[in-house]
Amino acid sequence: MIAFDLPLGFESQNADTVAAAAEADGVDGVWSVEAGHDPYLPLALAARATSTLTIGSAIAVAFPRTPMVHAQVAWDLHRMAPGRFILGLGAQVKAHNDRRYSAPYDRPIGRLRDMVRAIRAIWECWQEGGPLKYEGEFYKHTLMTPFFNPGPVEADAPPPIYLAAVTEAMLTMAGAEADGIHVHPLCTEASLDKLTLHHARTAAAAAGRDPASLGFVVAAMLATGKTMDDAVAAREPMRSQVAFYGSTPAYRQILEIEGQGELADKLHALSRTGGWGEMHSLVSDELLDKFCVTATWDDLPEALVERYKGRATRLMPYAVADDGTPWKAIAKAVREGSA
Repeated sequence: MIAFDLPLGFESQNADTVAAAAEADGVDGVWSVEAGHDPYLPLALAARATSTLTIGSAIAVAFPRTPMVHAQVAWDLHRMAPGRFILGLGAQVKAHNDRRYSAPYDRPIGRLRDMVRAIRAIWECWQEGGPLKYEGEFYKHTLMTPFFNPGPVEADAPPPIYLAAVTEAMLTMAGAEADGIHVHPLCTEASLDKLTLHHARTAAAAAGRDPASLGFVVAAMLATGKTMDDAVAAREPMRSQVAFYGSTPAYRQILEIEGQGELADKLHALSRTGGWGEMHSLVSDELLDKFCVTATWDDLPEALVERYKGRATRLMPYAVADDGTPWKAIAKAVREGSA
């Protein structure tokens, strides 16, 4: 069955209201994103305002914070919402780590692997009461005095850790180490099958883990509305988003899978010269259909199930407009149709 979630949005001050409304509507979870605001603060508000809703970060940027910083705030959220919090981490790209965060980015796959292991070692120390003895390739945590130990949480298990992964190498690491994958919004059925699911599940099996236990959260690009005219009009922002993401070299392989490697090069060249306003016109309707589901509110659940059943364990609209979309009915229909 596919769980249906909603984004909390880019602002933090009304996260409690958004989360409470989502829970009342029968939505399964909400996710915060790290963009212009901290990703963890909205989740604290969401945790206090709900009792059954899954909450998680999608994602918190990993390297500007140490494993201890991530572990501590995640543990607090775990205590506030035991069994309901998912820690989502992502490496981000080199330029943002170097020039926006001034954070280390050398060997990001190995560094992120080490961070996941360190966070779990810290949580184990707090939950089980033993000494903290983690010495990895990038991180070392060997001091935990009683004053700084928050103690155990009454829950069946520590929070799951989901990792954002796009490349084969990152997917392979995530499949071996993480509990789930945050799938990039720039994805198609072919890229999910040939790249994301294939490499993550293969890595999980090679590591002796059950590939079926991996979660896959897809932030789905949607163009929807009450009428088909409304849905078609909503395609244009998604066309621009495909062009924007397609201009990033790290995502070129996704376009390559669709036979659009040359388009990726053109989009990247335009991004380097400031041609942002021209880029969307290069994304054809046929290509947009690969990335974006276009359907009326009534037809959307069936379209989502058709595209994502067997591929996603959780679905979240890439963006949510305050236009009266009946998310309660859509969430229910997606769950029932994918059961």
